[in-house]
Amino acid sequence: MPFDFQNDAAAQAQTNYHAGLSAEQSVQHLYERRGARLRDARWRGPYGEIDLIFSEGETVVFVEVKKSRTHAQAAQRLSARQMQRILHSAEHYLGSCPKGALTDARLDVALVDSHGVVYLLPNSSMAA
Repeated sequence: MPFDFQNDAAAQAQTNYHAGLSAEQSVQHLYERRGARLRDARWRGPYGEIDLIFSEGETVVFVEVKKSRTHAQAAQRLSARQMQRILHSAEHYLGSCPKGALTDARLDVALVDSHGVVYLLPNSSMAA
């Protein structure tokens, strides 16, 4: 059979997975060039996953990476419910830090378009 739609769907899922990894690596390199230190990538807690977690001095930076054809489409993929899940996950993560909830922290959103251009929305937790 010339067309195998099951394999096409699996191939598309694999392509999307690798595109997401590539976007996360681009964002990681951007933060590292700015002097941030990677603490965790794809950290998973009881409330879900956080794509990237950095230290910028004493500040813990949680980064949600969204990739789509355009920055606007990537931003549209981030729902209020997802932001709440990320904030709960970040709160849980901070519980393991020496200062706990008193740790200086922020949530950034990194939008990556189809050309690999990264647009950062720093301190985005108020967007929810």
